[in-house]
Amino acid sequence: QVQLVESGGGLVQAGGSLRLSCATSGQTFNNYCMGWFRQAPGKEREFVAAVNWNGLDTYYADSVKGRFTISRDNARNTVYLQMNSLKPEDTALYYCAAAVRYSPTLIPTAPSTYNYWGQGTQVTVSS
Repeated sequence: QVQLVESGGGLVQAGGSLRLSCATSGQTFNNYCMGWFRQAPGKEREFVAAVNWNGLDTYYADSVKGRFTISRDNARNTVYLQMNSLKPEDTALYYCAAAVRYSPTLIPTAPSTYNYWGQGTQVTVSS
């Protein structure tokens, strides 16, 4: 059983920064593609960013490209999301997720591709 625990959320003013962390346990972290998703009230869960097993390939939603950076530390079984230049529209519950099986040439963006999920951490950006 894989467990994912997010941390680092909070309240920040527009233009500010936050760094989210997701610690995993239970299985071989190095094999997973790791992703971040978010869900705002009344909206569907949407893809934010993902990183492949070795950290060399990343993919971002257009809405966060150039502002967010995903990274991973396989020695610490942890994935990070550095969020800069935050906007009020970034306000959401942010989830970390792990994909066990995926194409090595295509980083998955669909929530259904991810097998394990954390409980989420709230990010609120005030204007």
